[in-house]
Amino acid sequence: MYPKVSIIILNWNGKGDTIECLESLKHVTYPNYEILVVDNGSTDDSVKCFREQFLEIEIIENEKNLGFAEGNNVGIRRAIDKADYVLLLNNDTVVDPEFLGELVNVSERDPKIGIAGPKIYYYEYKGNKNIVWSRGGKINWWFPLHYHSGFRNVGNDIEKDKIQNVDYIPGTCILIKTEILEYITLPTDYFMQYEDLDFCQQVMKMNYSCVYVPTSKIWHKISASYKKPKLKCFQMKMSFRNSIIFYNKFVSKQRFVIIVLGLILIKLPIIVSYQIFKAKNRSALNCALEGMKEGVMAVMKK
Repeated sequence: MYPKVSIIILNWNGKGDTIECLESLKHVTYPNYEILVVDNGSTDDSVKCFREQFLEIEIIENEKNLGFAEGNNVGIRRAIDKADYVLLLNNDTVVDPEFLGELVNVSERDPKIGIAGPKIYYYEYKGNKNIVWSRGGKINWWFPLHYHSGFRNVGNDIEKDKIQNVDYIPGTCILIKTEILEYITLPTDYFMQYEDLDFCQQVMKMNYSCVYVPTSKIWHKISASYKKPKLKCFQMKMSFRNSIIFYNKFVSKQRFVIIVLGLILIKLPIIVSYQIFKAKNRSALNCALEGMKEGVMAVMKK
């Protein structure tokens, strides 16, 4: 018997990317899965297009953009009663045919593996599709930094590329045992960014592990929904806002003070300087400061 997997794909004005993702899923070799597309209030005729091209796929329409967490939670609530696993998959990805089977096989080996994630390559980096973006994530608990152990050609360090526990699995592609979702779902404090970090920390507090599976492979276009200048600014604001909310939730008050100082004195100048002088984002400082203000206000309300 193959455990049932519900694949949830959240779409927001990403018709072309979502179609490419769905086409790649047609070649998946794992025999027991279904696909659920949740549309987050798109205005680009996405739903009409999906209904015409993918008659076998269930589609849920949200009246507005509910954000990453709640948008996916809508799909989770629909899938939870009929699946053994839920797979959250970004719409701007393309998958290897074996990716799902590899994730399920590893997860089935140990009842305490609650979350599993694949090796994530850049969809394309300077013409190269063999550059790794993520092998799972690490969190720095003394400085406002989390990072993926990627950006290398895997052939150079294949001996290190093994199944291992990580601090979090990126929300880009995350396989979750349904038994966990009966108790918690994605946190809605953030709207976008940091939900995956928060969720994985909650799962590990339940004595489950988060595991990176190198034999499962996908390719990611990286922030495909946020390429316009206005949306890039929003993404930056949410990054600063949500880092404050996240660390306040999971570290002591003393350590939180250190983290906020690091955010103001080190991370803010570095990122803003890069955005202004390299990325030509002249509004970067205002976006970051607005995000920090909102983060502090959100913390004070708790």
